Amino acid sequence: MRAQPSNFRTAALLLGLGLLAACGGKKTELVAVPGDEFECMARAMYFESNRSSRDGMIAVGNVVMNRVHSEAFPNTVCGVVGQPKQFAPGVMTKPMNDRSAPLARASALAVLQGERHPKVTRAKFFHAAWYKANYNNMHYVVTAGGNAFYEKRRPELVTTPNPLPPLEGITPH
Repeated sequence: MRAQPSNFRTAALLLGLGLLAACGGKKTELVAVPGDEFECMARAMYFESNRSSRDGMIAVGNVVMNRVHSEAFPNTVCGVVGQPKQFAPGVMTKPMNDRSAPLARASALAVLQGERHPKVTRAKFFHAAWYKANYNNMHYVVTAGGNAFYEKRRPELVTTPNPLPPLEGITPH
């Protein structure tokens, strides 16, 4: 079992965010630094979900954490998010500069503190909801934030082979 972020680290992150929010003048953009689990998580949520959907962001964060806890993926948030061809191009370097960045950061903090999407459960994969995949091992669990989330299963164990209708508003705010 992997250790969760300490209360001290969480408090330091909140303090840092508060100081950044209190700063006036020109905004500067944080770029993900390897090891900055909070920033890597926020970036995955921001670039991979419909930026107005907290449910979609939490679901993306849930997938990241499922991968972190899987032997098949890197064991850190930044390792998972930074894997080539797994997340949106530029996820670690593009600016997060619209009004959804605070929602992504708040959602990242919630996931790093243990919140999970109630429908994602063990899913480690997702794709854009409009995408039509042609595989027989995709068991869909939820569609949120513009993405369809799924588990890979043996074909005979797939009971939901098609993306579900979008479901929003089920994570606490």
